[in-house]
Amino acid sequence: MVLPLDLLAPVKRRIGRFLLERTMRDGIDLRKLRFLPDSFTLPIKRDGLDPLPALMTAQTDEPVKKLATMFGRGIWLVSGYDEAREVLAGDPAVWSNDLGQFVSQDGRGEEEQIGGLGMIDPPLHTQLRKYLTPEFTMRRLARLQPGIEAIVRSRLDAMEAAGPEVDLVEEFAFAVPFDVICDLLGLPVEDRARFLDLGVARFDLSEGGAGAFGAQAHTRDFLINAVREQRQDPGDGLIGALLREYGDELDDVTLGGIADGVFLGGYETSASMLALGTYLIATTPDAGRMLRSDPDSVNKVVEELLRHLAVVQLAFLRFAKQDVVVGGVTIRQGDAVGVSLLAANRDPRLGADLDTFDPTREPVRHLSFGWGMHRCVGAELARMELRTALRMLAERYPDLSMAVAIDDLDFRKLSAVYGVETLPVMLYGELEETA
Repeated sequence: MVLPLDLLAPVKRRIGRFLLERTMRDGIDLRKLRFLPDSFTLPIKRDGLDPLPALMTAQTDEPVKKLATMFGRGIWLVSGYDEAREVLAGDPAVWSNDLGQFVSQDGRGEEEQIGGLGMIDPPLHTQLRKYLTPEFTMRRLARLQPGIEAIVRSRLDAMEAAGPEVDLVEEFAFAVPFDVICDLLGLPVEDRARFLDLGVARFDLSEGGAGAFGAQAHTRDFLINAVREQRQDPGDGLIGALLREYGDELDDVTLGGIADGVFLGGYETSASMLALGTYLIATTPDAGRMLRSDPDSVNKVVEELLRHLAVVQLAFLRFAKQDVVVGGVTIRQGDAVGVSLLAANRDPRLGADLDTFDPTREPVRHLSFGWGMHRCVGAELARMELRTALRMLAERYPDLSMAVAIDDLDFRKLSAVYGVETLPVMLYGELEETA
């Protein structure tokens, strides 16, 4: 007998409470969470490309909203732009990014340890970021432009061979940033198919923290081993450069963790942006015409895509180290705060009609790369990739259109990085109405 959903709901809630209570008895460890309570999922659910109406209602009524209490701590959602920037740029004496306090490290292999610039505090954050910052200046990144163009051209040729109908995610949106980041780090690209699934899994919260942390272990292990292999014979990429300059300061695990942050941030978020950005350009004729007739407009188009899509839906969690007032609301010491970058980017206080994608809009000061000391170190590289890939795609395939309606697309259900599983497109033919 199949029970109706309304009868199953109380059972699910009881099971949920039991699992949470057991986790608390064993000590706070997010790896043990097998699901997210419904109250936590508001900022990572969407209606197509748009936020849920409930999220924008919360922004209007409570830009700083308490979602729940968990492990004896308040869990807050910040959705207003001003309030979001205040938290993201917060004083490290007041705010912590240390996620490790919620994940037991006992008995874990070195590849399973929590790390990454977005989940650590000064002084360690300051120390590790100094290794990367010089490599991501505009002057050094300019050297990558010819290589990015060559990679994009190669993928466009591959699409031509596979067409006229192709999956843009597999053939282009994932392949371009993956190849670029492998080239940057000095890694082989042979494992592209494997990392397509792992990258998605790193941000998938449908199984709570269990699935995401499991995928993290696989990618960290890959990067740590890559560092070990290059320590004796450094390659031409970023890993080799850091080994040559700082090899005595950085052990394999630390450098592998740094590389993991660059690797993951360098392909998964850009892949989602390229896929969803292509959808919007293909279904917004003005955007495609701008890219083809006025190459300088690519900057404006990309900034509007970054603002509107905000594929990184939620900033790294912040934890209050003391009682603090945000937007007139008191957040208690120990409470956790999630910042909805998607909602903040559409705050009416920034301008009018921000729920629409308008490629002619003057750039809005969005938060898609974060803000403050934890702002994405690879932001300019991401912009370079998007500008190059979208411009060359629009020029090569001016009549590219969607092969399916938006309702038939399989969007990620519960993911910190929003995206689509596949994006079937026609390389030639009339643009189809899919809205």
